[in-house]
Amino acid sequence: MSSTPRWPHVIFDLDGTLVDTIALIVASYQHAFTTVLGHEWDEAEIRSWIGQSLIGAMRQASPEKADEIFAAYTSWNEANTERLVAQYPGVNQLVRDLVAAGVRIGVATSKRAEPAQRALQLVGLDDIVPVLVHHDSVDEHKPSPKPLLAALDALGARPEDSVYVGDAAVDMLAARNAGMAGVAVTWGAGTPDAIADAKPLITCTTADELRSALLGPS
Repeated sequence: MSSTPRWPHVIFDLDGTLVDTIALIVASYQHAFTTVLGHEWDEAEIRSWIGQSLIGAMRQASPEKADEIFAAYTSWNEANTERLVAQYPGVNQLVRDLVAAGVRIGVATSKRAEPAQRALQLVGLDDIVPVLVHHDSVDEHKPSPKPLLAALDALGARPEDSVYVGDAAVDMLAARNAGMAGVAVTWGAGTPDAIADAKPLITCTTADELRSALLGPS
């Protein structure tokens, strides 16, 4: 492992980056749309919403029934979280190795506080993430830089000394808007074309590639 990490501060996205919640999110949306609207939604479009505000996406899809959709989503999501949340291979160990190398880490997510904390707990990362900026921490969401800047502020970090790691184009746009480097991972919700269009500094397809990007070759 490199003794000099490339960035002293690493902020992570949560869904699709640190924790495999994609199947849970898609199924929760489909349950909610079926329950309230009587039909499923295009899965590709649902996946494109991941990383953005949940209620914001629902207001785009159905302004007049967004609150009903939100209620159906959250109740089903809460009931099925433990069953559907999973770890990504190698990611937990990488996070722990970053901390061991002296990197200060945080999470900036559009997820609400309780499900964000629950997801970290289920994969065993709740004890190692000192900063969690969630949906209710800020009044604007990605691609606004506010969530990322709030996480940096909590760490006492500067954007130029920090990197944001995420799986979606909106993550890379938020990083750019915050004046941070952006590193993309491909194991989450983002499509390769959308990620490429957002022009990340580095794109990683495995946890080992992300390790090399953040810590240098082992």
